[in-house]
Amino acid sequence: MNVTWFLIPMAAAVSLVWNASRYESTEVIVRRATRMFIQIVVFMVVILVLLGFLSYKL
Repeated sequence: MNVTWFLIPMAAAVSLVWNASRYESTEVIVRRATRMFIQIVVFMVVILVLLGFLSYKL
């Protein structure tokens, strides 16, 4: 199994813990954690594409 797949549950855990330490309402925690999770995954995909583009034909 590729180690990259472990980044998705790690991003979910980080976003949940980060937001749970800042807010008390469950609705706010889930909403903001979901948004943060999506932002983290999109950022990782952008970096992956950029690195793939830069390393093409090396």
